[in-house]
Amino acid sequence: MMNSLTRTRLPRVPFYEYICSEDTGCEHCREAFTVLQRISDDPLPACPACGSAIRRVISAPNLVGSSASDLKPSKIEQAGFTQYRKIGKGVYEKSAGKGPGIISAD
Repeated sequence: MMNSLTRTRLPRVPFYEYICSEDTGCEHCREAFTVLQRISDDPLPACPACGSAIRRVISAPNLVGSSASDLKPSKIEQAGFTQYRKIGKGVYEKSAGKGPGIISAD
C-alpha cells in the first residue's frame, strides 16, 4: 500500500471533445471524439483522420471522487464553505459553516 509521500503525482490533463464543423468529414469526426490535451495546448484545427475542420465542444466535467458524503455539513465546514438550505420563499437557513443563521430577501 502506498502512502501520500510515495504516491506519484500525475499531471492534471483534461479530456476535450471535438466534432466536425462542416457537413463533410469522416466517421471519426462526424460524431464527437475525445482527445487528452494539456490546458496550455492549442485546440486541434483539423480532424487527425481526414483533415476536415473541427471545433472543440464544451462538455460537462467528470468529477472523480465526488459523492453525497462530500456534501455532509462537517465536510463543507472543514473546507471553509457555508451551506444554506431553502426553508421558504426567499428564505434560507444556514446548515453548515460560518455566517448569518438566516438569509431572507426582505
